[in-house]
Amino acid sequence: MKILHIETSSKNCSVAISDGLELLCLCEEISENYKQSESLHTFVEWALEGAKISLKDLDAVSLGKGPGSYTGLRIGASSAKGFCYGLGIPLIAINSLETMIEPFLNKGYDFIIPLIDARRMEVYSAVFDGNSGEMITETEAKILDENSCQEYQDKKILFVGDGAKKAKEILQLPNADFDETVYPSAKYLIKKAVEKFDKKDFEDVAYFEPFYLKDFQGVKKKKSEE
Repeated sequence: MKILHIETSSKNCSVAISDGLELLCLCEEISENYKQSESLHTFVEWALEGAKISLKDLDAVSLGKGPGSYTGLRIGASSAKGFCYGLGIPLIAINSLETMIEPFLNKGYDFIIPLIDARRMEVYSAVFDGNSGEMITETEAKILDENSCQEYQDKKILFVGDGAKKAKEILQLPNADFDETVYPSAKYLIKKAVEKFDKKDFEDVAYFEPFYLKDFQGVKKKKSEE
């Protein structure tokens, strides 16, 4: 079971190839400038070369569906759907927040809370059990303030993701750890993708849309700039 994994929801443009649960090759780069449009297809080529397979050997494509960067998600979804259409293979979609917790399970934390930076004090977030990895709360966009997550102040918490930096500055949680270096990664799509493949839990390629969570908000030009 050879699967191409694509994760473009954040500053990390990430591509992996797996055979079953085995990671064959990983190509990824974190860039402040969001280089998905420049790097994604090159990374796919490199990953296929590294895994010593071709596109026709693929059995499925898995995609980190978001939430995250609107543009990054559109680029990743368009590419994934294109591969699935062209090759006649299924599309598997996985919540990008789920790819951020796997390295930290069973490390003594009651809960792991990914925080993907949105705008100002807003983050995309969900709460996961620190041992089982089960999602405890639904994914949401929330505004951080000093009262956020107070219900967990007596628990051992790990906040991960680029949103953890601003969380660390304002949250009053004595038992919390923060790791702002964590980004969604294609290599952590593998386990969930294999589970969904075995269950034939596939997306409708024609109608699939990423999990934007909220509408795109661009910058409106002033009249003098138009």
